[in-house]
Amino acid sequence: MRPQNIIPLQRCPSLVIVTDTPKGRGIFTSASIPAKTILDICPVLLLSPEENKEHIEHTSIYHYTYNWPLTTPTGTKTTTQALVFGLGSMFNHSSVAQNVVWERDVERNVITYWALRDIDAGEELCISYGSHLTFTDTDTPAAEPEGDGTDQLNQIQLD
Repeated sequence: MRPQNIIPLQRCPSLVIVTDTPKGRGIFTSASIPAKTILDICPVLLLSPEENKEHIEHTSIYHYTYNWPLTTPTGTKTTTQALVFGLGSMFNHSSVAQNVVWERDVERNVITYWALRDIDAGEELCISYGSHLTFTDTDTPAAEPEGDGTDQLNQIQLD
């Protein structure tokens, strides 16, 4: 029997969502992942700059968007937001333990995520959100360590 706070991901059988980490929900692995393994290729929904400014910025969805380069029909280059589907919207930030990297494919409107290094079973998969954070970084040295959910994950029998 699985605890209520563990959600297995069917397309990535060794990855689970843990719902109650100090960072909120997070993606963890129940098996080792070799460096350079593709973890997910996620489609994105591009938001127009107007739609983003007038609507999305005023909702919690805004915290799940990525900056996305955009060329307007007149050829002007600007930045808009993209809502990422799949695991891409679930990776937490880490400034010290980043183990997942990502790359935009602007032509196909997808983001590919892969393992930056070998990742051990029980680790949380984290990306860098960059330096302009809208929240307190729990990985900064001033933050009190509260655990990352791996103890709980390691105690669970995963299929």
